[in-house]
Amino acid sequence: MNNNDIYQFNVQQLDGEEINLSEYKDKVLLIVNTASQCGFTPQLKDLTALKNEFKDKDFEILAFPSNDFGGQEPLEGKEIVDFCKSTGTNYPVFEKIRVRGPYAHPLYQFFADKKQNGKLNSVPRWNFHKFLINKAGLVTDFFYPFTKPTSSKIRKKIARLLSVDH
Repeated sequence: MNNNDIYQFNVQQLDGEEINLSEYKDKVLLIVNTASQCGFTPQLKDLTALKNEFKDKDFEILAFPSNDFGGQEPLEGKEIVDFCKSTGTNYPVFEKIRVRGPYAHPLYQFFADKKQNGKLNSVPRWNFHKFLINKAGLVTDFFYPFTKPTSSKIRKKIARLLSVDH
C-alpha cells in the first residue's frame, strides 16, 4: 500500500457496513458515480454488460450513488438496493456520497487532486463519471459521463490492465 493508491479509503456498503477498498486489491476497478433518475441511468445496464464481459477476470465495478447533480438520486438505502435489483445490477453499489465540493467523500477528493493520486485532477462534472484503477490500486484514467461503459475505448483499457501483472 502506498499513499497514491485507493486502498487507504474506507467506504460504506448499502447495509451500513464499512469496508476498506483493499478488499479489491489485485483487481482492475471501474469506479462510477451513479444516479437513478439521470439521462445516463441506462448506463447501469451497460455496466452490467461490461461486468459480464470480464466476469472470469480480476475486474470489478464499484458504484457510488450521488445526488450532487440535479437532484437525480433522491433514493436512500433500501430504495437504492431495490432500484439496483430492478436494473439487474451485478456489481457492488455503496452508500450515497458526495462526489464534488468541500464535502466530497475522501475517495473523490483523492481523485480530484493529482498531488494525492499521482496521476490526474478529475472532478465529476455529472453522474456516471468513471475512474479506471489498476491492480495496484492506482488511478490510471477517467472517462466523462457520455463515454458508455461498453465503448471500445473503456473495454480496451480494461483488457490491457488485466493483461498486466504489477
